[in-house]
Amino acid sequence: MKKQKKEIGLAIIGCGTIGRIRGMFAKEYPGISWIGLCDINQQLGHKLKDDVGADFFTTDYNELIRRPEVTATIIATEENLHFGPTMAAIEQGHDLFIEKPLATDAQESLDILNAIEAAGLDAVMGYTQRFRRRFLAIKERLMTGQIGETTAVVTRAFMNRMVPIATTRRTNQRHNLTPMVVSGTHSLDMSMWLMEGLHPVSVYASSSDKVLAEHGTKDATFGVFTMNDGTIFSMNISWALPVVWPGAVYGLEIGIVGTKGVIDVEDTHRDVVMATEISQGAGYNPDGFDPGFQRHVEFLTSYPPGDMYNGQLWGPMREETNSWFSRIYAGLETPHATAQDGHRNLMLTMAMDLSAKRGEVVRLPVTPSDFMG
Repeated sequence: MKKQKKEIGLAIIGCGTIGRIRGMFAKEYPGISWIGLCDINQQLGHKLKDDVGADFFTTDYNELIRRPEVTATIIATEENLHFGPTMAAIEQGHDLFIEKPLATDAQESLDILNAIEAAGLDAVMGYTQRFRRRFLAIKERLMTGQIGETTAVVTRAFMNRMVPIATTRRTNQRHNLTPMVVSGTHSLDMSMWLMEGLHPVSVYASSSDKVLAEHGTKDATFGVFTMNDGTIFSMNISWALPVVWPGAVYGLEIGIVGTKGVIDVEDTHRDVVMATEISQGAGYNPDGFDPGFQRHVEFLTSYPPGDMYNGQLWGPMREETNSWFSRIYAGLETPHATAQDGHRNLMLTMAMDLSAKRGEVVRLPVTPSDFMG
């Protein structure tokens, strides 16, 4: 029997960079019959309302989420503010799209996950890189056993420091805004997705903070996980590269060694380089962020959501968002990260930070009580 189409009444909580991108896609999707927006910044919210032709705007997320028209909610607020609107949307029984992380507090993350599971809701997370063609191709090869059983995985992420500076300037609650929790979570999620079926049993990590300590965060965190079958997984990130670094945001390398083969991924975007006398501004530019430097060399295609053409964004965030709409509207099976994946990712990134702080191996799994104090 053909599945009955389910029209979507969409609430978007947070009208900043990512909320705007997803709102513009919502405007184009035929299965969405109603769009409501919420942001504490009225100017930002009204601008997006005009641009997408939204039906409603408010500064009170409860007012929006309780509207009878709303059936699905996107949580796109800054990282520390996910808990309240997410729990409100769960209470109303909405389909959910939550930008990572579920929360920056381990107990709040667990509370959200428990509430989602108790309500039996479909909730996915914003791990956009799962929708890039190269990683889908790799996932298919691993699922069909093309390199045998995994024995070792090495993951390295390099990021220009615009992201941590722009992220920490929005809040004084910076204790969990670390390179792993905020950004390393993307490459960790990718690695865990590619190692599906394995789970880590311990981690040892170390961090440095020579550059970004003044902003209340770390420069880099390097760690080694041991998986339940003996596979070793090296997970490293530095988000303190100079502002003039040509990568707009993310440069990633992943090596996966198996018993019968290997997959080696260079996703650093150095294959398409532009050098120009014209300043390229900030590669990551939320709410008018000015890095204070001019950038004249750019690794094209290094902005994770995608690339602009003729006033529209094309790339993995378009596919991720539209496939979520189709997941709700037509019951499409999609590769989205689940809320369970999101909570696991938070706990593993925080376990790396805990190991670095203690200077010792941390046994896994961990619980929220392990992070108290």
